[in-house]
Amino acid sequence: MARRTKEEAAATRDSILDAAEKLFVEQGVSRTTLQHIATAAGVTRGAIYWHFDDKGALFNAMMERATLPLEAEMQVLDQAESDDPLVDLRNYMLAVLRRTVEDPVARRVFEIATLKVEFVGEMDAVRQRRQQNMANWMSRAERRIRLAVDKGVIGRDVAPDGVALALWIIIDGLIHSWMFDPQHFDLIALGKCVIDPYLDGLRRGRR
Repeated sequence: MARRTKEEAAATRDSILDAAEKLFVEQGVSRTTLQHIATAAGVTRGAIYWHFDDKGALFNAMMERATLPLEAEMQVLDQAESDDPLVDLRNYMLAVLRRTVEDPVARRVFEIATLKVEFVGEMDAVRQRRQQNMANWMSRAERRIRLAVDKGVIGRDVAPDGVALALWIIIDGLIHSWMFDPQHFDLIALGKCVIDPYLDGLRRGRR
């Protein structure tokens, strides 16, 4: 009986998170109340408070349940050790774009976290998580760029932090623009058209 109760509680928690995710996409975080979520999930507000202290805690649980594309593909960059560090960076960036297109859960949560929330009050944790993602990317990308310099793939006059930031802006901007209208362009195809010339330019600029 205890096991069944535990499973039922987990199922209720998941149904609440599913409902919240759907409503956050449809009407934004600030316009979605706990009562809206309770009604959509078919539970009482009391059931929500049993699992979550407030909407901020519920939102954070939804974020933690889904791995965002930038985080999910970080292992691609961590595990890659080819002779060409720029190829490793390219593969990672394209893997992020591919995950964004192919993983609907990750895509919805990314959309909520970037387009459907104000980074104030209880939602400030989203801004902090984004800053951490950027810091993780910068440290990994700078390492690859330094390796590319050491291997003679790009020139020694290149600033690793500047290149890493430019690559972050490219991938982040591509995803944001695509999120507004996924039918407007092919994210992966356009990504190649933007990423490849930039990386090729770094190669041609070596001295």
